[in-house]
Amino acid sequence: MTYTPERALFIYAHPDDIEFGVAGTAALWAKNGAEVTYVVITDGNVGSHEAEMTAEKLAETRRAEQTAAADVAGASCVFLGYHDGMLQPTMELRKQLVKLIRQYQPNVVVCGDPTMYFPPGGTRINHPDHRAAAQAAIDAVFPAAEMHLLYPDLDEAGIVAHKVNYVYVSYGRDANYYVDISETMDTKIKALRQHVSQLGDWDPEDRLREWAIGTGKKVGFKYAEAFQRIVLKEVED
Repeated sequence: MTYTPERALFIYAHPDDIEFGVAGTAALWAKNGAEVTYVVITDGNVGSHEAEMTAEKLAETRRAEQTAAADVAGASCVFLGYHDGMLQPTMELRKQLVKLIRQYQPNVVVCGDPTMYFPPGGTRINHPDHRAAAQAAIDAVFPAAEMHLLYPDLDEAGIVAHKVNYVYVSYGRDANYYVDISETMDTKIKALRQHVSQLGDWDPEDRLREWAIGTGKKVGFKYAEAFQRIVLKEVED
């Protein structure tokens, strides 16, 4: 039986990053009773080739699309409002993520792989925002979130240290844990379809199913998502 956390925090750079990669897991956990929260660091506000589009209008559109996608999966959203294409794993961002981790107290943090520059296939370069978001997330999880002396102002405000049980790293090369998303595959597709500004006339269903089938074949699932699962503290039975 797949482990379901009580609380999970998904930390990614852009609207639609979660839907392309890990929304099947998010939806499965939410369906089984987990409190699932998406932390979307940038507004994806340069992701358009339309001549009349503005960054402000696109940010508004993409927040609405991401909120709709999260609703489909049973998750809620926190938007940090950083500018698309300029993200850095700064100390300021780390502290913001530490604060969220301490407030939401997730058993699991899900994020990307900060070391992934060249995804398999030889046709893409990983977006620098993806790497920056992943670096900031991992640095916030350990050791920062659990060290109460690191941010005494948070501690004094009652936002106390929290140790995450597991980190699930997606888009990496060293997968050691697979989540069977067969019962939420349709939900994942529906969630991604909410990102109309990015998809245009393209229907992502065939591509998403192809990826999930390929991952599932490695472990005998019809559809799966793969992670490098890092154990920081086992959940007690």
